[in-house]
This record gives sequence, C-alpha cells and structure tokens, in this order.
Amino acid sequence: MSAPEPSQASHHNYRRTLGTISLTAVGLGSIIGSGWLFGAERAAKLAGPAALLAWVIGAAVALVIALTYSELGSMFPKAGGMVRYGQYSHGSLAGYLAAWANWIAIVSVIPGEATASVQYMSSWSFGWAHGLYDGEKLTGSGVALASVLLVVYFVLNWFAITLFAKTNTAITVFKVVVPTLTAGALLLAHFDSHNLTARGGFAPHGWNAVFTAVATSGIVWAYNGFQSPLNLAAEAKTPGKSLPKAVISSILIALVIYLALQTAFLGALPHDALAHGWSGIGYKSPLADLATAWGLNWLALLLYSDAFISPSGTGMIYAATTSRMIHGVQENGHLPTIFGRVDPKTGVPRPALLLNLFIAFLFLAVFRGWGSLASIVSVATVISYVTGPVAVMALRRLAPELPRPVRLRAMPVIAPVAMVFGSLVLYWARWPLTGKVILLMAAGLPIWAWYELRKPWEVLKPHLKAGAWMIAYLLVMAGVSWAGSKAYGGRGYLPEPLDLVVVALLGLAFYYWGVRSAWANPSLAQVTAELTAERAAESAEPTEGAAVPA
Repeated sequence: MSAPEPSQASHHNYRRTLGTISLTAVGLGSIIGSGWLFGAERAAKLAGPAALLAWVIGAAVALVIALTYSELGSMFPKAGGMVRYGQYSHGSLAGYLAAWANWIAIVSVIPGEATASVQYMSSWSFGWAHGLYDGEKLTGSGVALASVLLVVYFVLNWFAITLFAKTNTAITVFKVVVPTLTAGALLLAHFDSHNLTARGGFAPHGWNAVFTAVATSGIVWAYNGFQSPLNLAAEAKTPGKSLPKAVISSILIALVIYLALQTAFLGALPHDALAHGWSGIGYKSPLADLATAWGLNWLALLLYSDAFISPSGTGMIYAATTSRMIHGVQENGHLPTIFGRVDPKTGVPRPALLLNLFIAFLFLAVFRGWGSLASIVSVATVISYVTGPVAVMALRRLAPELPRPVRLRAMPVIAPVAMVFGSLVLYWARWPLTGKVILLMAAGLPIWAWYELRKPWEVLKPHLKAGAWMIAYLLVMAGVSWAGSKAYGGRGYLPEPLDLVVVALLGLAFYYWGVRSAWANPSLAQVTAELTAERAAESAEPTEGAAVPA
C-alpha cells in the first residue's frame, strides 16, 4: 500500500475528545458572540418592534438549513466539514466556490468579534478608551487593541484542542448567564409596552425591512455559528449522535435568549431615544447604555466586562474552526500541502492557524466597524448555505450505501425549502450589497484556476459541467437583485411581491439543476474509501484486544 498523502496522514492526528456538551458549547458560543451586544439595536433600527419576528425568521432559516448539514456532518465526520460537502457531491468548481464563500464568511467574523469588544470598550469612563472608536469605525489605537485580541484568540488555539474545549465551555456558561441576566434585569427595571406600537406601529418600515433585518442586521451573522460543531467533526467522540444534537440545540437555546434580549431592548428604550423614529436610535454600547439610563450601574459594569468576554469567546471558536476549514480546502487540492499539516503532539493545524491570523489582520485593516463586517459576513454566509440542500439530496442519489446516522425522511421536502429560504435571504440583503459580495466570491476563482486549469481537459470538463449551476446561480441572483423592487435596493423592474415569487422559483429551479448536476467524482470515491477503512479499523479493535482462550 502506498503511503498516504501528507494532508491525509495528518488528518489522523486530530483527537476525538469533544462530546455533545462540548460541541453544543461550541455552537452556542459561536452564536452568542457580538451579535447579542449589537444585534438588538441594529435589528430595531431597521424593523422596529417587528425585529422580534426577524429573529424568529432567522432561526427558522438557520434550522432548516442546519438540518441538511446535520445529515452531511454525520456522514462525513471530517475536519472543516463545511468546506468539503460541495466537493464530494459536485467536484472541484462548485466545491471550491462553496468553500471560498464559507471560509470568507467565517474568517471575517474573527476581526468582527475583536472590533465589537473594542467598540464597547470605547464607552468606558477612562479617557484613553474614548479614543478607540469615532462613532463609525475604530481609530488607529482601536485597531491596534483589536489586533492584540486577535493574537490572543489564536494563541489559545495554538496548544491543544482540550485547552480550547475547557476554555470555551467555561466562557460559554458565562455568555449564556450574562445575556439572560441582562434581559431579565432590563425587563424588571423598565418595560414600556407602548414602544411596541408607537412610532409607526409594530412594523413601522414595512415587512421588507423585517426581511432585510434578517439578512443584514447581524441575525444571520449570529445564527451562522451553528456550523462550528460541524467543522470540528473530526474531533467529536460520537459524531453521528452528538453533531445533530449540538447543532439544533444551540440554535433553539440561542433563539430564546435573543428574543428575550430584543424584547427587553424594545421595552427599555426611553421616549427621547425614539424622538427621530426607530431608524434614529444611536448608541455606542446599546445594552450598557440602557442599563445606565435606568440606574443599573452594576449591570452596565457587567456588560462592559462581558463585551470583552463574549466576542472573545466567539473569536476563539472561529479561530479553531477556520483552521480546520483551511485544512479541508487543502485536502480538496486548492492550497499548498503545508496548510494540511496537523501538529502530532497537540492535534492543532498550526500553519492553517497562522494563515487565518494574517487574513483576519487584513479584514480588520479594511473593515473597521462592526456593522460593515456584519453585512458582508451575512451575505457571504447565505451564499455558502446553498450547497448544503443540493449536496445532501445529490449524495442520496450518488452514494446511497454510505451510513447516515442522521437521516430525515422529510429531507426531500426540507432541502428545496432550505434552498428557497437561502435564496430569499440573499435577495433580502439588498442591492448593491448582494452584487459586491458576489463579486467577492468571484475574486477567489484565480486560486481555483491556478490548481485546476493545468489539468487535462478530459479531467477538468466534468468538474466544470457539474459546477455550472453554481456560477449561473450567482450571476442570476445578482441580476435579479439589481432588477428587483426598490424596497430591496433594485431598479424596480420586478415589483413587490412578484420579486419574492421570482426569487423563490429561481431557488427551486437551481436546486433541481444542482441535484441533477452532481456526479461520482474522485473526491467522493476517496472519502468513501477512507470512511470504509476507518469503519473496518474500528470494528477490528475489539477483536484485536480480546483475550485468547486457553
């Protein structure tokens, strides 16, 4: 037998030490990051009291999409799972586009969390803190401090996955307790029910504003954390059981917390804060400022400390998951071999960690405000979602023999619904943001071309054919967003609600095209062989260790 490729050999250096509780803490810790500090205010500015529905809609979208990825994660318990599934079902082009979108969406969260911490710190009473944020973006000193936080996130991931798990579980407990305590304290301190109907009613800016809030206010940013357990699948003790439990429970627990926070925020707003309507709300540190306004100084102090801990915990998690994603992209054949190396002593992919740290620095230098990062992350996230529904049904056709610890009978219905939801959220993000992020997706194609175009045409052709639906989907969605209703930033050629009907139908059309385009490519054959060998080795272990009868 030939020696395994370095990247494949290093895959076995991961340690399966994460149980259901640890994985749930990873998911919940990813969802409850900076989103809870700023999401309530940003959603209220866009949608008014109807922001409550935006959180519910966002959770529904995340849950439906997460169900498709739960089956995929249980099938392929591999490091960086989210960047692999499209490769297994459609080959290199569609797989690379999905991986690029997913990686961009996740790696940009890391500087976003550091930015959130520093932005909250700018409200501290110390003179030096006031110079960290100018009201729109971080200043030079703010960027420097955020850079230090980035280094801390990566240092905590440098040594071992067990250190990461212990640190994260402790931080997650704190992250759940503080938001819950904040919601309860604000509700008890002051709740003005008139705020829910004042200034234009429950949905003062219309229902399209509610949908836009789902896409761009940080709601998708927050719920995107459900995928973190899937990216750590190679380190899960029993991935078939623990992954779906961790993914689904983290979304549902977070929904309850976010609804409580949004309700408390809406009711605690003083009348003068709404003098210029919901869009006129403006706080540097929204929840802490409200706590101070109602005399809850102890809560404000707690929030200022948690504003450092919560985003830092999420940044630490994403530093871990993105390094596994880079490992996955390397094993897909689109990065140098060094990024697939896993330290045999610690089980940590250190070269991948360093690459992500460098990229995080770049994002921090270009996008210095939490709001701008939240919008970009959210749209890139939605683009990365569309391969899950397509891949899960395509693989049922291509590889029906592969074990599926999680197999939902309703998946033939769930998958197309998930594709429609993802397409709608992408459209809700509004033109020109949709066009800009789709252009960012195209920016990654030269890397794919460097590795793939040197291959013979006979080898490359099926990958291009299977990935054509993904290219067409991005171009068509950009065109529809441009031509769509003015409520979503378009030119108005597609009026409401016709635009939403068109987007939903296009989502279905591309879903069926994508499922039919899948093919039994070499990556699928390779991973099938690996999984078969792993199962054979696991089943042989008890026999090898059994006592020999006398």
